[in-house]
Amino acid sequence: MKTLNLGEPLPEWHLEKIFEGELPKVEDFRGKPLLVLIFSFGCPGCLGRAIPFANRVVYELGDKVNVIGIHSEFEPIDYSIEQFQKAKEEHYIRFPFFKDAVFTKTFYNYGAGGTPHWFLVDKDGNLAYSIFGSDPNNALLRLDYKIQELLQN
Repeated sequence: MKTLNLGEPLPEWHLEKIFEGELPKVEDFRGKPLLVLIFSFGCPGCLGRAIPFANRVVYELGDKVNVIGIHSEFEPIDYSIEQFQKAKEEHYIRFPFFKDAVFTKTFYNYGAGGTPHWFLVDKDGNLAYSIFGSDPNNALLRLDYKIQELLQN
């Protein structure tokens, strides 16, 4: 497991497509901050707090902040496209999301602490913040402050 360092470029992720379209690269998101959510549909905190928070960021700041989700799975459950589509609709997911390669490759390469884990990247592609969790009075509050701080700089 690696540890990412603040101020250094976010390494390339390892993703698999779920839906149509091309796989994005990290550098595709340069120019404005990027919020990366590593999550799982088997994670209650992801479903109840993290996904709604990411949706709010898209809704309120979508013109200023990019958001991408990486579905990572500790138990190798291979969701079907239909299951992903159903979850996308049920949770009103407004951001693009992809599968983590081999269930957890990006998760381990990024040194995630579990799900949900957040990585906030500045407009130049450098890691500005990393935090695990979905507690509204801790992780999400801190993340919200960091996003606002990036937008003011």
